[in-house]
Amino acid sequence: MVNIKDVAARANVSVGTVSRVLAKNETVGKELRELVEATIRELNFRPNGVARGLRRSRTDMIGLVIPDITNPFFAELAKHVEAIASQAGFSVLLSITNDDPKIELAQINSLLKSYPTGLIVVPTQFGASKGWSSDVATVAVDRRFAGLPLISVNHYRGAGLAAAHLVALGHERIAYIAGSADAPVSRERRAGFLNLLGTAGVRCEAVEGHFDYASGETLGRFLLDRPPHERPTAIATASDQQAIGLLRAASDLDLKVPDDVSIIGFDDIPLANLVTPRLTTISQPVEQIAARAFAAITGTDNGPLQDDYLEATLVVRGSTAPPR
Repeated sequence: MVNIKDVAARANVSVGTVSRVLAKNETVGKELRELVEATIRELNFRPNGVARGLRRSRTDMIGLVIPDITNPFFAELAKHVEAIASQAGFSVLLSITNDDPKIELAQINSLLKSYPTGLIVVPTQFGASKGWSSDVATVAVDRRFAGLPLISVNHYRGAGLAAAHLVALGHERIAYIAGSADAPVSRERRAGFLNLLGTAGVRCEAVEGHFDYASGETLGRFLLDRPPHERPTAIATASDQQAIGLLRAASDLDLKVPDDVSIIGFDDIPLANLVTPRLTTISQPVEQIAARAFAAITGTDNGPLQDDYLEATLVVRGSTAPPR
């Protein structure tokens, strides 16, 4: 295997000169730099990124820590982070915590041993605090992580958009399927939804579940398996996964969406535009979130690490309408 000494010998320069060319050090003259670069191409030399990183205490890698790769939102986030990083010449080390704080801490400490340029962390859903010591640039995404700057949509205002949409349609019997009350994101979305309804003078039946498909289906059946004058005419959920499970419950009960019940989700995962009817939802700008997080940890945003809130948007599709 060709190493840096082989390049130096073939070009008849010092190892230090080759190293400076690899680091794009401007102190190397143009002719000498071109000679070394030509020799690198001739020998097909590929520098060891980790070894170079150890010398400068950083590698051209970033770490991405997410709770669950099967969650479509986190999978999409990972896709965008990888695409943005790759375009900038970085590789991504992915770690999955299974929403376990102990695994999360172990994974982060393991990533730090690779000398990454920075870390993007989606914390476990029940909240956490920074349990490691490092000067590596780190940001939290989507969920608050004590001690770290947060890049996220405003969950409270996003849920308020869902409530305002249902009120504008004239719905008066409204229900809400929340995530776990222990999860900060769930509490923010629930508060945003219920407070907007309260301001509009509309009562709401709220039930607590989890952010998954099964929770939406089970709680949806509980809310919808009632006489017509007792069941809600609209149900909002804390996630698209819940909303899609709710669509299944409505279908099993022979209820038509949106004629019998309007359904609105949160996240705008790719599947939201594929189900029947297509799901009205609150869209998170996932690609923009990924770009902001990458810029923050690599310093390309030219600013200090700080909280950065993006706005969610309402996407109206076929799962909401009556009554008026």
